[in-house]
Amino acid sequence: MNVTVQSTAPVDSAIVSTAPVGPALSRSISVWFGENARDLPWRRDGFSAWGTLVSEFMLQQTPVSRVIPRLAEWLERWPTPTDLASVPPGEAVRAWASLGYPRRALWLHAAAVQITERHGGIVPEDVDDLLALTGIGDYTARAVAAFAYGHRHPVVDTNTRRVIARAVAGQAQPAPPSRTRDLDSMSALLPAEPVPAALFNAAIMELGAIVCTSRSPRCADCPIRDACAWRAAGYPAYTGPKKAVQKKFEGSDRQVRGLIMAELRATHHPVTDAEIDGVWPDAVQRDRALAGLLADGLAVLVEPGRYALSQG
Repeated sequence: MNVTVQSTAPVDSAIVSTAPVGPALSRSISVWFGENARDLPWRRDGFSAWGTLVSEFMLQQTPVSRVIPRLAEWLERWPTPTDLASVPPGEAVRAWASLGYPRRALWLHAAAVQITERHGGIVPEDVDDLLALTGIGDYTARAVAAFAYGHRHPVVDTNTRRVIARAVAGQAQPAPPSRTRDLDSMSALLPAEPVPAALFNAAIMELGAIVCTSRSPRCADCPIRDACAWRAAGYPAYTGPKKAVQKKFEGSDRQVRGLIMAELRATHHPVTDAEIDGVWPDAVQRDRALAGLLADGLAVLVEPGRYALSQG
């Protein structure tokens, strides 16, 4: 997120020690962010809109620590959408390496081609134009518009939802995502001006990521602890509807797909059936995983019994 963190005015103790709502809550969190934000590449001054878009793709379901080095390598190799669009999609998948969910690499490559062809190689700033690109959903479109271009939009991720659920609704965890409800809840807190709004979008995410965490919240360090409805209620357990639990990775088709993809990425020549047979002992599951990769366009059959990464 391309939000430059600069020094801010001292925290107003009256705001933090009483129950801030709306603008006061937003300001308290933003002031805290100005003093405690992590130094992340996408928050630095001058970080490009393309870099912001790439970082948002990479950060989906991947820890920040794993994204930072891969992002630097990616932007050095492909500093613009046109640079990425000029290579086969298989090269994007190969460079994606261990980030997981390699379809994101294909989607990012497709988006780069569309940006090049429709927008002259410039990442669009309009949310609807961003949503029209492959692989970009509501969160990513709003994040790019807000953080790269400074437009005022509520940007809601898992961390944002958790902070609002606790501080405002008094719940231990947020209910399953609801686009309308989540955007309305964030809009009620969002500052009116674009720059403070972008800052607050980043600040509330950061608060949820490093203080108001899911399993071990550091309530004593929270800048709005005296305003938190969940804390005031005595930290009641969450009893509402729950989102589906993700299936175990070990032994799953996802794991087998990952092993086959690693085999395909490791070489620039086609991989044989015999080589793929060696990555997993269960032939039925292995064949199912390979069929899924072919159907998704991540792998291609170049000739009978020989496979490669997609070349577009």
